[in-house]
Amino acid sequence: MPPDRAETVRDAVGLGLAVGLYGVAFGAAADAAGLDVWQALVLSAVMFTGASQFAIIGVLGAGGSAAAAVGSALLLGVRNTVYGVRLVPLLRPRGAVTRAGTAHLVIDETTALALAAPDRRLARLGFLVGGVVLYLTWNATTVVGALGAAALGGTARAALDAVVPAAFLALLWPRLGKGNAQPAVQRRVAIGGAVVALALTPFVPAGVQVIAAVVAVVLAGRPRRGVTA
Repeated sequence: MPPDRAETVRDAVGLGLAVGLYGVAFGAAADAAGLDVWQALVLSAVMFTGASQFAIIGVLGAGGSAAAAVGSALLLGVRNTVYGVRLVPLLRPRGAVTRAGTAHLVIDETTALALAAPDRRLARLGFLVGGVVLYLTWNATTVVGALGAAALGGTARAALDAVVPAAFLALLWPRLGKGNAQPAVQRRVAIGGAVVALALTPFVPAGVQVIAAVVAVVLAGRPRRGVTA
């Protein structure tokens, strides 16, 4: 295998395995929110976008309505549509089945792999390998997390309330560092969403503050004229 292809495969597999391990946290949090193992697995298999999955079980676990949970998940998933528009000319999937499969794998990590590649050939390779490895790992670890949580006692299960915020923090923290391309924008987005969610929590039904926070971060993340991150 040529060195450039080997490097692309190595990076894609490494990223897929590393991020896929967060599926354990999702499975455990889904169990804590009252979902069965098969329900957690269906969410991972069909939805396959971590932020939206954590949002939907976070709202349900807090006692929010199904409408609020679905609304939160949909709003967070809108970004994947934007990614798809950007990736179409790069990946050029052909045929209905191929397009559907490609669309299902469009998430933050696969988009990053494709856009970081030096040419279209390696972009397709990185996207496909990373997407498949991450999909399989995420679904497998979801089952592990859900089954493991179901076997825990009451005290340990109560401690799982911290899983969702901890997982979000783990995903968010690297994006707030100075090494990020737009650290100022990322911090503004994070702070804006946190402030709105915390301010509304005592006054609105569970889940509504999540939807409001998503709207707030969209506004906070808009580029400002004359300001560079």
